[in-house]
Amino acid sequence: MIPGFPFRGLSFKAGAGQGARCRRIVRLIERLLAIVGLFFIASRLCFDFVVMTSGSMGPALQGTSFQNGDRIVVEKISRWFRSPRRWEIYFLDDAEGTPVAKRIVGLPGEKISLKEKLLFADGLEVPRPAQLNSLQYYAYGNLKAGREVACGQAYYVMGDNSRDSYDSRFLGPVTQEQLRGRVWLIIWPISRCGWVTPGGNY
Repeated sequence: MIPGFPFRGLSFKAGAGQGARCRRIVRLIERLLAIVGLFFIASRLCFDFVVMTSGSMGPALQGTSFQNGDRIVVEKISRWFRSPRRWEIYFLDDAEGTPVAKRIVGLPGEKISLKEKLLFADGLEVPRPAQLNSLQYYAYGNLKAGREVACGQAYYVMGDNSRDSYDSRFLGPVTQEQLRGRVWLIIWPISRCGWVTPGGNY
């Protein structure tokens, strides 16, 4: 027997065991990184996280700055399967590229007008969810003096606080491609956490 040979064998086995453990750890890290990467890609494709920095959608969405605005999850999944619906709130980019939230009030093919602060489509008053009955729409911009605006293939959007909202009355109807996603969930502040539904948050 060569002195020390068994110990050298044991040392070799110990080294091999450590190498196998290292390879398992590396594979685990690779899988975790792949999962994180897939989650990041999926979240970017399916969701946006935005802050309400304008009072134009109050009181449904609240905030006037990044410091005090509602933290909101915007989902981008439903538009793959269906068209936006009246009274839903969507984020879109304004003329300066700033994301803003507005409520859809007019649908493609309709002609929108206002009479006594009430919404009309094709000459007929549009029924509202009960929670929105207190809203008053002001006939500014292209809706002045009872004028009608044709939506064409686009959507007419307005802010709930229409006295202080830069919306389709000034921008015109917006296309579905301009709509970034539907306001889905308020995640902060805790006191306002909850799902955002058409007519909700009042």
